[in-house]
Amino acid sequence: MIERIHTSDVEPDADEVAIAGHVHEIRDLGGLVFLIVRDREGLIQIVFKEEREPELFEAVQDVGAEDVVRVVGEPLESDQAPGGVEIAPTEYEVIDEADSPLPLEISKDIEVDLSTRLDNRALDLRKPETLAVFTLRSKLMTAMEEWFDDEGFVDIKTPLISKGGAEGGAELFPILYYNKDAFLSQSPQLYKQMLMASGYEAVYETGTAFRAEDFATSRHVSEIAMFDVELAYIDDHDDVMDVQEESLRHALRAVAESAERELDLLDVDLEVPEDDFPRITFDEALDILETEFGHFPDDPTDLDTKGEKLLGEHFEERGHPAFFVVGYPDEKFYYMQDVEGDDIASRKFDLIYKGQELSSGGQREHDVDRMVEVMEEEGVETANFEFYIEALSFGTPPHGGYGLGIDRLVQQVAGLDNIKEAIMFPRDPNRLEP
Repeated sequence: MIERIHTSDVEPDADEVAIAGHVHEIRDLGGLVFLIVRDREGLIQIVFKEEREPELFEAVQDVGAEDVVRVVGEPLESDQAPGGVEIAPTEYEVIDEADSPLPLEISKDIEVDLSTRLDNRALDLRKPETLAVFTLRSKLMTAMEEWFDDEGFVDIKTPLISKGGAEGGAELFPILYYNKDAFLSQSPQLYKQMLMASGYEAVYETGTAFRAEDFATSRHVSEIAMFDVELAYIDDHDDVMDVQEESLRHALRAVAESAERELDLLDVDLEVPEDDFPRITFDEALDILETEFGHFPDDPTDLDTKGEKLLGEHFEERGHPAFFVVGYPDEKFYYMQDVEGDDIASRKFDLIYKGQELSSGGQREHDVDRMVEVMEEEGVETANFEFYIEALSFGTPPHGGYGLGIDRLVQQVAGLDNIKEAIMFPRDPNRLEP
């Protein structure tokens, strides 16, 4: 490994240090050259003085933006420098030169359309604000996984290739699996339930799902990062919501403490919801939309994007950035429905955070006879789900779970306009590279 430390580890008036990174900015003031070097952890200023180190001063005259350099020198305190420290160099070398001119400006905040940024993603990922998004993403998911590990959930991995889809329809990507027809996974839903029947009791998965929708929105992609959870021996869907609420609160609290630099770069004032997340029925959600906003979703069985945003405004004004909507009608066969003495249509819920749906979940149907009856009513080919039906036929405890869209969570926490900004290399109907 090249001998170096990160810029964040450089302390003023310490012994000689070595740093390496990309040249972020160059300021030539005649007999003085200020070089701002950037690495994963931040920026540091290198001051070349012609009278102090003439050979190094001469060498730095040919440096270009985004060149990869290594500098050895004495760290000095400086109120004017990034991080309050600068380096007086004793050694300087260019490890690799960057092509010029650059297709993207890294050091200046110049408005560039998202398509250009994604076309030049290798450069765009160098921008401190873009890097901050993915550092924030990493810290968010680490905190989430730590919570589930501490609570005894088992980390699982389910197949990305399946015979049928958990949700069916035209959203499936067909593939040829040897000489058989198969599909890219929409969800680990069925496998999670099989594990509940197998006695695992509590599992989570950080994985990938695929949706073959033809869309052009700021909140959809074709390849989705998902955080899936399933737990058994529940009383009802409230137990599942309790897990999601506590785990999300923990992750947001951890990020607020560990990612202050990233949040500052993104100009985000992260609010951690300490109060209980409100839980309203689907009918109550429709009443709020009608009475307060005069809004009626086109589909009477679901909330639309505008409805979610309006409900988000309603609850944020009351100090609740996150809330649940419970009891959607006409739900899929694996959700528990028509519960005696329960006036909600199903035990299915959505979590809406800052005006956008982040997850769907609920209590599952563990009675196989009832489930098969619903499958037949919905026209689902039970022959495609024999493995699933059989697995649940040998005694399955009451269980439930949810799937959280990681990309959407990062988008909302980081305050991004488009979900593609939350994904390193996004896929949509028109983008298959880089």
